Amino acid sequence: MCAARSNGLFMRILLSNDDGYFAPGIAALAQALEGLAEIMVVAPERDRSGASNSLTLDRPLSLRRATNGFYFVNGTPTDCVHLAVTGMLEHLPDMVVSGVNHGANMGDDTIYSGTVAAATEGYLLGVPSLAVSLVSKSSIDFEAAARVARDLVLRFQQAPFRQPVLLNVNVPEGRYGDLRGVRVTRLGKRHKAEPVVRDTTPRGDEVFWVGSAGKAADAGEGTDFHAVANGFVSVTPLQIDLTHNGLIPGVTDWLGS
Repeated sequence: MCAARSNGLFMRILLSNDDGYFAPGIAALAQALEGLAEIMVVAPERDRSGASNSLTLDRPLSLRRATNGFYFVNGTPTDCVHLAVTGMLEHLPDMVVSGVNHGANMGDDTIYSGTVAAATEGYLLGVPSLAVSLVSKSSIDFEAAARVARDLVLRFQQAPFRQPVLLNVNVPEGRYGDLRGVRVTRLGKRHKAEPVVRDTTPRGDEVFWVGSAGKAADAGEGTDFHAVANGFVSVTPLQIDLTHNGLIPGVTDWLGS
């Protein structure tokens, strides 16, 4: 761990992810942020991709420390951030950064993403939070995405928001120098997922694999899909209020109340 000051600001940053404490993405992120703040890593003990915002309530959680200094929890990404902020850390972190995820978290992905969930938990606990993803299924070069995260943390140090924010960041595959810039976007939308894949175990039992995510349906200008496809980093501000305000009058009439 290390401590640093930038423009007189002392920062404490909590890192987490959904790929596990051993994932190269979180190692690249920790290395990129070294020297900017005091860094604490608390991540799942195994890959918990797709865990969304689930909390473990039916058993106790264990917290252990790996040889590289990272802490890991036998739970979900949300568990990791919740445990760290509400019980492990002596001080509230100034920021939660989740990632770098190996794969996109755009459009409907955000509903299922453990990467976004870890950042969301920080936001719900009153901490400005970033979820950072590398839009690639094959590349394991996280340098560009980690440098983008560093740029955003530096920007936050220089001009912090007055209230907690939740930013979903997707970085195109490739070198940092090839990025065309940053665009503030809205979430696009995917088609429905591909059908489940039927399989049979060696014992003859039928099992099912969840199908792949659908292709982009709403990928027009202004969306995260469009920005990344055109070589830009996508930064999407997220909110948690799921209320469909436009339907309140219609549902009220439907119920006759």
